[in-house]
Amino acid sequence: MTAIVAAPIAVALDGPDLATITAWAAASGPHVSTMKVGLETYLRDGDAAVHAAREASGGRDVFLDLKLHDIPNTVAGAARSVAHLAPAYLTVHASGGSAMIRAAADALPGTRVTAVTVLTSMTDDDLAAVGLQGPALDAARRLAVLAVSAGARAIVCSPQEVAAIRAEVPDDIVLITPGVRPAGAALGDQARVATPEQALADGADLLVIGRPITGADDVAAAAAALAASLA
Repeated sequence: MTAIVAAPIAVALDGPDLATITAWAAASGPHVSTMKVGLETYLRDGDAAVHAAREASGGRDVFLDLKLHDIPNTVAGAARSVAHLAPAYLTVHASGGSAMIRAAADALPGTRVTAVTVLTSMTDDDLAAVGLQGPALDAARRLAVLAVSAGARAIVCSPQEVAAIRAEVPDDIVLITPGVRPAGAALGDQARVATPEQALADGADLLVIGRPITGADDVAAAAAALAASLA
């Protein structure tokens, strides 16, 4: 029998309750490498969400997507407060600056502190409105280089920036791309997107995919199909 190889997909477990995300994790776990627990889910269900995601999925990596952004001392304390959960990834906003990123990395050395560059929902006009020099490609590249120099070991960027960032950071830096949609899928609130195949070809290591899997009538079949398409 041929072993199933888990696809480099982080399933976004943004569900209405703990029972739902547990069911999604169980259904998709055999086919993907990672379970992503986001801010909405963690604030509602706390540690139980992380435990459920890990256990139901068969021990897949947990990506704790809290996007911390505060003064360095507060972010360090927040990182230490989730150390017992042993997440594989913990997100912080790269725009928090070098000292903040370094504080998180020092506080949680066993986790890949993951710097979020420019949210995939933002356009160049959005960046200008908040005073961030764009275009998005340039802003994401600058923030990625800054974050890696401060100790981040993974970067979140849109698929449209991943090739440029891959060219500027070491090979051991994990590049994570949300805004990934199979051809023909609805974009939802994402503005800068690509197909899974294109994102990987451009240098992504891990794809964040939510609704194309969790919104399917058959979550397991949707996860299996996406995994097969990337094999």
